[in-house]
Amino acid sequence: MTGPASVRMFRHLLRALVSLAATAGLLIASEYHGQVAFNGFPVPGAIVTATQGDKKLTAVTDERGVYSFPDLTEGNWTIQVEMPGFSTMTEAVPITANTPSKTWDLKMLPLAQMNATAQTAIVPASKAPPPASTASAPKSNTPVAAMPTQNEVDQNPDNGFLINGSVNNGAASPFGQFPAFGNNRNGPRKLYTGGLGMTLDNSTFDAQSYSVTGQQTPKPAYNRLTGLASLGGPLRIPHLMPNGPNFFATYQWTRNRNVSTEPGLMPTSAERNGDLSQLANSILDPTTGQPFPGSVIPQSRISPQARSLLSFYPLPNFNGRYNYQIPIGSPTHQDALQSRFNKAFNMKDQIYGGFAFQSTRTDTPNLFGFLDTTDLLGINTTLNWSHRLGRRVFLKVGTEFSRLSTHDQPYFENRENVSGNAGINGNNQQAVNWGPPTLAFSSGISGLSDGLASSNHNQTVGLSSSLLWSRNGHNITFGGDFRRQQFNFLSQQNPRGTFNFTGAATGSDFADFLLGTPDTSSIAFGNADKYFRDSLYDTYIDDDWRVGPQLTVNVGMRWEYASPPTELYGRLVNLDIAPGFTAVAPVVANDPVGALTGQRYPGSLLRPDKTGIEPRIGIAWRPLSGSSLVVRAGYGIYYNTSVYQTIATQMAQQPPLSKSLSVQNSPSDPLTLANGFNASPTITPNTFAIDPNFRVGYAQEWQASIQRDLPGSLQMTATYLGIKGTRGTQEFLPNTYPIGAANPCPACPSGFAYMTSNGNSSREAADIQLRRRLHNGLTGTLQYTFAKAIDDDASLGGQGAYGVNQNTTPLTASQTQPSVGSQPSSPAGLAIAQNWLDLSAERSLSNFDQRHVLDAQLQYTTGMGIGGGSLMSGWRGALFKEWTFATQITVGSGLPLTPIYFAAVPGTGFTNTIRPEYTGAPLYAAPSGSFLNPAAYTAPLSGQWGNAGRNTITGPVQFSLNASIGRTFRLSDRFNLDFRLDSTNLFNHVNYTSWDATMNSAQFGLPTGANAMRSVLTTVRLRF
Repeated sequence: MTGPASVRMFRHLLRALVSLAATAGLLIASEYHGQVAFNGFPVPGAIVTATQGDKKLTAVTDERGVYSFPDLTEGNWTIQVEMPGFSTMTEAVPITANTPSKTWDLKMLPLAQMNATAQTAIVPASKAPPPASTASAPKSNTPVAAMPTQNEVDQNPDNGFLINGSVNNGAASPFGQFPAFGNNRNGPRKLYTGGLGMTLDNSTFDAQSYSVTGQQTPKPAYNRLTGLASLGGPLRIPHLMPNGPNFFATYQWTRNRNVSTEPGLMPTSAERNGDLSQLANSILDPTTGQPFPGSVIPQSRISPQARSLLSFYPLPNFNGRYNYQIPIGSPTHQDALQSRFNKAFNMKDQIYGGFAFQSTRTDTPNLFGFLDTTDLLGINTTLNWSHRLGRRVFLKVGTEFSRLSTHDQPYFENRENVSGNAGINGNNQQAVNWGPPTLAFSSGISGLSDGLASSNHNQTVGLSSSLLWSRNGHNITFGGDFRRQQFNFLSQQNPRGTFNFTGAATGSDFADFLLGTPDTSSIAFGNADKYFRDSLYDTYIDDDWRVGPQLTVNVGMRWEYASPPTELYGRLVNLDIAPGFTAVAPVVANDPVGALTGQRYPGSLLRPDKTGIEPRIGIAWRPLSGSSLVVRAGYGIYYNTSVYQTIATQMAQQPPLSKSLSVQNSPSDPLTLANGFNASPTITPNTFAIDPNFRVGYAQEWQASIQRDLPGSLQMTATYLGIKGTRGTQEFLPNTYPIGAANPCPACPSGFAYMTSNGNSSREAADIQLRRRLHNGLTGTLQYTFAKAIDDDASLGGQGAYGVNQNTTPLTASQTQPSVGSQPSSPAGLAIAQNWLDLSAERSLSNFDQRHVLDAQLQYTTGMGIGGGSLMSGWRGALFKEWTFATQITVGSGLPLTPIYFAAVPGTGFTNTIRPEYTGAPLYAAPSGSFLNPAAYTAPLSGQWGNAGRNTITGPVQFSLNASIGRTFRLSDRFNLDFRLDSTNLFNHVNYTSWDATMNSAQFGLPTGANAMRSVLTTVRLRF
C-alpha cells in the first residue's frame, strides 16, 4: 500500500488509538447453564465457580449434574469445576446472550493422587499444593507460597469488597454461610426460567446513508424491531407426563426495514433520442463505416426493441458521472423458534436434542423500481441418545433432519411479458419468466435487470455415532457420520438472456444499444426442474492424550468423501473432449459414453475422488515447570466436500437437453436485440464443461504459538499460521486469442468455459496479541496481524482457505442486479483466466489478501475494586456501579482489485475476463474526485493480452468502530432487567467498500459504495 492510501490508513490508525480510551460499551448479564458428567453419568454435588476479576460466584450441580448461573455479566469469565477424586477443570468462557451450555467430562485422578489429596485434607491450607489441571496447557504442580493470614486479607486494599470466608466454597455450603447467601435461598427452587426482550432501532437516531455522488437524498423513515421470548424448565403434565424432559425454547421475531442510497447512470433525454454529440468520439454507422452527421442517430434507425426497453429507465435527477440516485428500502420479516431438551432415564441412558424453525419474508427493490420478493422456510431437528457401556466406554448415537424451501418471485412474473411486447425473440417467455433481458454497458450505464423465479427445496438426513474410551491418560474417540442430501430446483439459469454492449459496432456502447446491435449475447434455459442427489461420509479416530502434567498431545485421523451429485433422471451434460481441445461432443448422464473418446463416464459424469484422508496433530507444552510459558502447535489437512454443488447446477442447463449459448456478434453470426439468441454453427452451444477427473481441493494448515504472562495482569500470545491450498478450481476459455490477433485454429471449438482442479494457493500470517485480564473492572485486547495470500485459484474470492465457491443456487430474485459485464452463463461467479495458454499469469494476491489488520477491544465495568468504587454505597453506589462500557476498533489495509477492460473475448460471448494495458502512469495520482488515475490504463495492444496483473489495485482502507453501554438492574431475587445501547460506526466515519476498476467505465476510480453510517440499537430484556 503506497501513496495516499498509506497516509489515510495512518490517520485512521491514529484516530482509532486516540479514541480507544474514550469510547466504551457494555455487556449485559446473561444466564449460563452447563452439566458436569463422568463417562456419560451426571455428577451431582460438583462445585462450579465463575470468576471475573474480583467477582466470584459459586454453584453446585443438582441430581442431573446441571448447574446454572442466572445473571453472569456478559464478558470473559473463568469457569472452574471441582469434585473430590477428579481433576479440577478450568476454562475461559466468553459469556453472551447466546453462549451455549457446556458439558464438562470429568477425568478421574490416579489412585496415588487421590490418596495424596485425602491426606492434604487434614493439612493446613498453607501447605497444600494446588490441584492438578487438565487444561490443554497443563499447569505447574509447584507448591504455592504460604497463604496470608485473615488479618492480612482484611488489610489488603486490592481485595476490594471481599467477604471473608466466601471466596472458595462457603457460598455453596449449607454449613459455611447464611442460608440466603449465594445460590442458597429460602424457599423452594423455581422450576422455570424465562425472559422477554426487545431490540429497537429507529431512523431518528441513525445517521443518513452516505452518498457516493455527493447528492443529498432525503432519508426515509424506518424502524428495525426484534422481539425475543424464552422459557425453560421441566416439561411436566400431571397424570400424563409427571417426569418429562427439561426444555428450553426461544422465539424471535424481526420486523426490519433496511434503507440504502443507491446511485446509477441513466441515459439523458437527448441520448434517448439519438443525440450523442456530447461524446468525445464520433459515432460510426456500422452499415457504412462512416460517422453519423453530428453524432446524431436518425430516429428511423433506433431499434423498436431499444425504445421499448428504454421506457424502464428513469430520467436523471442530477448531473455528473453518476446522474441518478434514490433511497431504496428493503423490508424483512422473520420469525424463528429454537428449542432444546434433555432427559436422563437412569445412570446410563440420556436423550437430548432440539428443534429449530425459521420463516423469512424479504422484499428486494432495485434501482428501476422492480420489487422482487423472497420467502424462506426452514426447519432443523436433532435427536441424540447417549449410553454408558462400562466404566470407561461411552456411546453416542444421533440423527438429524433439515429442510429449506426458498421461493423467489420477480416483479414481472405473471405481470408483463416485457420481452414479448418488445419483440425480442429466442428467450423463454413463459409467464413465470416474464421480464426484461439483462442489459450490460461498458461505459457504466446502469444495467437493466430483474431477479429470476425459483422454487427450491433442499433436504438433508444425517446419522452420526461416536464411541469414547478413557484409559491411562488416553481419551480415544471413534466415530462416523453419514448425510444424504437432496437439492430440488425449479428454476432457470438465464431464461431471459443477456446482452452486452461494448461499443464494438459504433464506438459507443449506448449507440450500439440504440441501433439494436449487441456485441455478445448469452442464454440458458430448459430443464427447469432438477433433482440432485449426493451422499457424504466420514469416519475418524482421535486420541486426546495427557502425556504428563507438562504435555498434552491430540492426534487423529479423519476420512471424508462426498459423492459427485447425480440427477434423478440423468439430466446432466458434460463435453467429451478430444486431445488439445480440437473437437468436442456432448455426453449425457443417461447415456454416458463419449462419442469422441469412447470413454464410459459414471452417472454423475465425474469420477469420484475418495482420497480424502486428513491426519491431524496438536500439542500443548509447558517447557518450564512453574512458568507461565505455554507452547502450542498443530498441523492438519482439510478437504472441501461441498465443491460439487455449483458444478452440478451448470451441468444441468446444457444442450442437447436445454438451450444454452454464449456468442459474439460477427458477420457470420449477426446479433440484434430482436434476434440475439440464435445458435451459431461456429461456436459450441454448450457454455460449460469440466474435467471428468476433477479432484476435490484440500488445504494443509499448520500453526504454532507461544503464550506467556506479563506483569500488570497482561498476557501476550504470538502466533504463526500457514495454509497451503492444493487442487484449487481453475476455469479458462479454450481456443481463445487476443483482440486483433488471427484465429490460430478456426476449426477448433470455442464459446465454452472449462473447469479443472489444478489451482494452488497459500497464506501465511503472523499474529501478536496483548491481552489485559479483567482487573479492577478493566480488560482489553490489542491484536495485530500481518498476512499475505497468493493464488492462481479461480474461486478464491474470500470463500475459504482452499478456494471453493459456496454459492449453491442459480441467480434468483433475492440477489441484487449483476455488475457490469457479469456472465450469467457462469453462475458460480468464478474468475475466468485471461489467457488459457498461460494460467500461471493468474497467480497473484488473493481477493481476500489483507496485509495489515489492527484490532483493539476495551471493556470497563464500574464499581470493581477499591479504586473503582466498590465501597461506594447508598444512592451513589446504586447509580454508579455495574455499568459496563465496551468498544471495538478495527483498522485494515485495503483488499486487492483487478483492473478490467470490458470487451468480448474473440470467438465467444464471454466478457469481463480481459485486463487492460498498464501505461506506467502513477495509479494513485488520481484527479480530483477520483481515487484511481484513468491514465494508468489503456486498451490492450492489438494482438496482445493486457499486461495489467490480476489484483494489482489496492482498494480502500477498512475502518470500523463500534461501542456499547449497558447494565443489569436487579429488581428482585427473581427478576432482572437488562438495558443496553449498541452503536455501530460510532464516529459516523465514511468507509468505502471498493473502487470501480473497469477501465472503460465512466465511474472508473469512483467508490462503488460505502458501509453503513452510524446506527444505534436499544435492547431491553426482562429475565425471570
